[in-house]
Amino acid sequence: MRTRSLLALAGTATALTLAVAAPASADGSAVLTTGGAGGTAVATGDTLTAPLASGTSATLYSSATGTSGVTCKSSQFTAAVTGNPTAPGTATESVTGHTFDSSSCTSNVTGVLGVSGITVDNLPYTATVASDGTLTVSAASGSTIQTTVKLRTLLGSITCVYQAPSLTGKADNADNSISFTNQQFTKTSGSSLCFASGYFTAKYAPVTDGGAPVYVN
Repeated sequence: MRTRSLLALAGTATALTLAVAAPASADGSAVLTTGGAGGTAVATGDTLTAPLASGTSATLYSSATGTSGVTCKSSQFTAAVTGNPTAPGTATESVTGHTFDSSSCTSNVTGVLGVSGITVDNLPYTATVASDGTLTVSAASGSTIQTTVKLRTLLGSITCVYQAPSLTGKADNADNSISFTNQQFTKTSGSSLCFASGYFTAKYAPVTDGGAPVYVN
């Protein structure tokens, strides 16, 4: 009897240890929550916002490995939650705003004196966020993701238009961030001073819902 009791006690202790050590399961919670992983579900219709992560910049470089292009220190996105199912699953959002403060933007492209403006066109976009943190941004049917960059040059003002079929990013609960790395855009119009391809990299954090950090489950 004592041996069986000790074994039962050991089994209970092991189970409790595993319960404490294991991360909280997302099963049963919504894909997007506030208050922590597995916390309160973000309501459909809520607006999520995020600035650039502190100390980082958004860049649009002419190559995936280069450093020539446009750099902005201030940018923000805004998205409305359109669906937030039980995890594991995929939440949906409507990206209604993606702005860049042109006064914070600079360019090191030869012949370019400054950045007059950066506009994200064809909004709203559709975004999906999977439980594994994969974020996909797509334009509406028949449209495309498009960014218009206006530059001041030695030859006057020029306009560069870049397009991409979609963007893929990654959400991280460690700092409630969304990161995009070397997302390729192709120039569709503009002068020879506009680089042929643009590679977009940025980290937005924290993503918040009414000021509360958002987690992906």
